[in-house]
Amino acid sequence: MDRYERINTLHRILKAARYPVTVPRLQDELGCSRATVYRDLAFLRDALMAPVEGDGEAGFRYAAGESERFELPGLWLSSEELYALLASQQLLRRTGAGVLSSVLAPLQQRIEGLLAAQAGTSRWPVERVRVIPHRGRRLDEAGFRTVASAVLERKRLAFEYRARSTDETTRRKVSPQRITHYRDNWYLDAWDHDREALRSFAVDRIVQARPLDEPAQDVEEAVLDQHLASSYGIFSGEPKGWATIVFSPKVARWVADEHWHSKQEGRFLPDGRYELKLPYSVSRELLMDVLHYGADAEIIEPASLREQAKSLLSLALSQYDR
Repeated sequence: MDRYERINTLHRILKAARYPVTVPRLQDELGCSRATVYRDLAFLRDALMAPVEGDGEAGFRYAAGESERFELPGLWLSSEELYALLASQQLLRRTGAGVLSSVLAPLQQRIEGLLAAQAGTSRWPVERVRVIPHRGRRLDEAGFRTVASAVLERKRLAFEYRARSTDETTRRKVSPQRITHYRDNWYLDAWDHDREALRSFAVDRIVQARPLDEPAQDVEEAVLDQHLASSYGIFSGEPKGWATIVFSPKVARWVADEHWHSKQEGRFLPDGRYELKLPYSVSRELLMDVLHYGADAEIIEPASLREQAKSLLSLALSQYDR
């Protein structure tokens, strides 16, 4: 049998064994040499973190109490799949100011161990996977873990929240619904019990978070999507209207490939410009993205949104007229 089959068979033998299994018996079961048995045992223990214990005289088995909990999750992955997983791990590790670095370090070691065993090399150039964060904000790792755990364990959460817009600090008790990564920053979507409404909180503005013993009150996914994903941006809410933006021919092909919203409508105009329509509720974030394109974007309607854009541009211009 090949190595893949041997490792599977060896795992099944050790998992089922109540007493240590001798090397000669393993040789017979696996159809291989004594040296190969020891190599496979070392691979199980060192690369796959299997709870192998014993020696060549008495035999080998899985440690009592660990056998039932241990499986071989990584053994069914090909080298290509492991490469992709390693690249994804690098993305997660470097996202959000490295807030997941310490948690993911053991995962990286296990992935690299599996790759080393499959390809015969001890080091992988993970620095070749380059991730450049953009305007990510500093996060407290302990606070992030508390928030994420409350979401996954379905526990209510209490914390102090310092609003970015007003700098006002308030106390909140919420039922976490989901945690969202958006534009290099993390947000908590939750049911606010005092305000009896859904709210989104920037995790970097949450302090003194502590889980409560009470179970979280669940909000149906359809309701969450309707309230939090029906309009443009992270703090969307119910849509108040549709915006129409026209982009110049120079950037039209780029915008046509961009995803702004799940319900967006776009079309090329006869003169090469690109027209984009999408629902919005809070105008601030949409205006920032449109103004990012400068003279290559024009808000057509509604008139109120167009006027807001004109006011912002006039304000910006006044800074250079001094």
